[in-house]
Amino acid sequence: MNDLRNALHQLALQHGLSPSQHQALLALLGRQEPPQLAARGTMALRLIAALLIGFGLVLWVAANWADWGRVTQFALLQGVLAASLLGSWALPRFSAGLGLLALLALGALLAFFGQTYQTGADPWQLFALWALLALPLALAVRHDAVWAPWTLVASVAMALGVHAYAGQRWQLTAEVLPLQLAACLGLALLLLALAPWARPWHGAGLWAWRAQGLWALLLAGGWSLVALFDAGLHLQTLLLAAPLLLAVLLLWRQGDGVLLTCAAAALDLWLLAVLGHCLFDDSGGHGDWLGQVFLFGLGAALLLAVTVQLLLRRHREQA
Repeated sequence: MNDLRNALHQLALQHGLSPSQHQALLALLGRQEPPQLAARGTMALRLIAALLIGFGLVLWVAANWADWGRVTQFALLQGVLAASLLGSWALPRFSAGLGLLALLALGALLAFFGQTYQTGADPWQLFALWALLALPLALAVRHDAVWAPWTLVASVAMALGVHAYAGQRWQLTAEVLPLQLAACLGLALLLLALAPWARPWHGAGLWAWRAQGLWALLLAGGWSLVALFDAGLHLQTLLLAAPLLLAVLLLWRQGDGVLLTCAAAALDLWLLAVLGHCLFDDSGGHGDWLGQVFLFGLGAALLLAVTVQLLLRRHREQA
């Protein structure tokens, strides 16, 4: 079937058939292309092109760092930013790709400014400024190609802010708990603001909402796991794991299946870490390590089986 389909494609190219004639020829096989496949493929190519251009710009500047003057470097970055902004406004068909390029160029410009003048600003402040300055761009473009990376920038700013106020140390202490809870609250508010029901206001789609949910789960779950293996932070572990359980409960009632799967996986990882901490804690003695490994593997298998069964049942109910 695939060989015959390729032969029909070649026949259409040889005779210069129009798109409608091409589709009619392929319809003879009795199988149609998925709807909007061509449009989505074109959009994906534009986004990949924007990413490659932005990455090439970074490599170009890095390769010629010592040869160019400061004015040339600033002019190049500002020129790319201005051109991408004007292009996204003047060419609506390419607004998503050019908006993504503008977002990357803005980050490169802020990073170059911070490295050149050594303002003394913490990295979280540059990321926060990046997110703040790019917010009008995301609101104007109204596409996940800009909103999804914007959620990553905003989430990284919050994570780095907690790191900065913790004394530039990734090791957690009880004094950092209010900052972590405040960051979790900020991530939850961003997730609520980007919810599908608010799309008429901000234009963000489902994938931007999913991306923000993924960053929130990673940060809350990661902080909770770090606190788990630090002596004396058990209350911190429970409080930071509460968003994971709350996310599973809310998404189970009415929510997106992808986010529900991510939340369930994060909660399973936390439960397995708690089990491993209880089994392999050195303070409780070494014990029978073979039996401990067997119990951990058995618990992981049972937890995975129960989670998969519950997710499949929920998926069938929603379908």
